[in-house]
Amino acid sequence: MARMPLPRRLDKTTGDTVHNPLSPRREALGALVALLLLLPAAPALAEEPPAEPSDDEKLAALKKSVEARLKWQQGDVTIKNGLATLQLGKDLRYLDPESARYVLEDLWGNPPGELTLGMIFPADVGPVDDDNWGVVVTYEEDGHVKDDDAASINYDELLKEMKADTAKSSEARKSEGYPTVELVGWAEPPHYDAQTRKLHWAKELVFGGDSAHTLNYDIRALGRRGVLVMQAVAGMDALATVKARMPDVVKAVEFNKGHTYAEFDASVDEVAAYGIGALVAGKVASKVGLLAGLAAVAIKAKKLLFVAVLAIGALLKKVLSKKNEA
Repeated sequence: MARMPLPRRLDKTTGDTVHNPLSPRREALGALVALLLLLPAAPALAEEPPAEPSDDEKLAALKKSVEARLKWQQGDVTIKNGLATLQLGKDLRYLDPESARYVLEDLWGNPPGELTLGMIFPADVGPVDDDNWGVVVTYEEDGHVKDDDAASINYDELLKEMKADTAKSSEARKSEGYPTVELVGWAEPPHYDAQTRKLHWAKELVFGGDSAHTLNYDIRALGRRGVLVMQAVAGMDALATVKARMPDVVKAVEFNKGHTYAEFDASVDEVAAYGIGALVAGKVASKVGLLAGLAAVAIKAKKLLFVAVLAIGALLKKVLSKKNEA
């Protein structure tokens, strides 16, 4: 280590820097300081390692990270190039198709599928909250759906057919590595409003043999050339909450001028090859590829199939199990 430099002063006569003589006492002090500087530095006091974040803190960090990636919209949102408008107000919010894909596939572990028209969430609930629920929006342009059969459908018989179809599709899901699915029954029987041309019902499902049942709440809005498909997913214990909020979702969705049911023109518009019964049975929506899988990963049901979100699926399970044990 370099020696401690001696004090210097400026010689006023020459302008050079010269040695500044010190008294013996000051010389001794300077020598002591220089000696101390030559000694090895004493080790710093050991600092305590930073505390490990708690599970709740990790979960909060995850939620913050997820929210930063999502593109939320509120108010009036136009979808599919002017096909319809979502009048969300302040109580609901919307995710665009790309953000919805991130939620469905990366966060909720659904199989890759066609791009949706986005998702609707309550304004106060996010996709990684333990009490979350969201509504997936898609569109089926298969023609104008006649509602002549609405009043004559036997929904109990239709349910038996749906159970059989679900059992068959469950085997295909299993072979692809996804949880099996069982249709338990109606959580809310189908209801069709002939005035608004909107249909809604709810199914109770079980995925992968889990003891926690899952709710699929479906809404269909009939338009001039097709049907807007909306499906809410949550745990069965959220049925009351979701049911209470569904009227807001139903009211929020309206076809724009030129696309409404009343504007059907038989001379230029095609008629769908199915009716109300097929909509309820899921014969149409099944080709979307992801709707049946949504409930498999409802967080409230503790089927956390997180794929790429900081590898925290296990963390969320741990936090939620602690809350359930409390």
